[in-house]
Amino acid sequence: MTSELFDPGLQPERTELAWRRTCLSLAIGSLVAMRLLPIAFGNLGWTAPGVIGLALTGVLWIIVRRRGAAVNARLRRDGDHARLPDATLLFAFVLLVVGVGVLSLAIVGDAALRPG
Repeated sequence: MTSELFDPGLQPERTELAWRRTCLSLAIGSLVAMRLLPIAFGNLGWTAPGVIGLALTGVLWIIVRRRGAAVNARLRRDGDHARLPDATLLFAFVLLVVGVGVLSLAIVGDAALRPG
């Protein structure tokens, strides 16, 4: 009896769907930021974080699609023991989230220090 660890199509598909949900969440958060930040701070320049977030989400979407296709092709060609891409994409995403968190803290801190 041969045990095959690679589940053709399903694991890469689940991973790609998870990244799609992540991109969708980032896009919605960026749209909400574009809508609420100018209202909260009274300056149209506060739409910039939302626009940047949407642009980065688009770039992330393209990278995820390409990476998913590459992983799927390697697994189909080489089987379960294929050398898969490293975690560079995940590391870049973590840096993006940390950057957004720091920016959010700066915005909240600025709002708290404003008189009135």
